[in-house]
Amino acid sequence: MRTTLLAAVLAGLAGGVPSTLYAIATGGDWLHSIHAVAAIVNAENLTMGWRISVAAAVHFAISLMWASALVAILPRRHTVLWASAAGVVIAVIDLRVLAPIFFPEVASLSFWPQLADHIVWGASVGAVYTLTRR
Repeated sequence: MRTTLLAAVLAGLAGGVPSTLYAIATGGDWLHSIHAVAAIVNAENLTMGWRISVAAAVHFAISLMWASALVAILPRRHTVLWASAAGVVIAVIDLRVLAPIFFPEVASLSFWPQLADHIVWGASVGAVYTLTRR
C-alpha cells in the first residue's frame, strides 16, 4: 500500500507537468485543467484556492485508483516501459471513453498534452514501483 500511495502522489504531481508546460508555451490557460477537474464535483463556484484544493483531491483519488491497478499488474521487467504504455491506455479510457460521457469539461481539454501527462504519469508509477521494489 505504501508503494501505491507514493506512486499516486509522485505520479500525480509529475503527470501534470507536460500539459502545464504546453499551456504556458502556447499562451494557453494553464489553469484550464484545474477548472475541468473541479467541475467533476461541481466546485466551479468556489474561490480559486478552494478549486485548486478540490481539483488536487479529485486528481489524487483518480491517480490512486489507477496506481492501485498498475501496481497490482506491472511486471518486474521493463516496468517503466509497461507503465508508460499503460498510461496511453488509461488516457484513451479517461479522455476518449469516460470523459465525453460523464465529464465534458475534462473532454474539452486538448488531447495530446493530456496524453503526454498520462505517459509521464505512467512512467512515474513504474519508476516508483521499480525503486521501492529494490
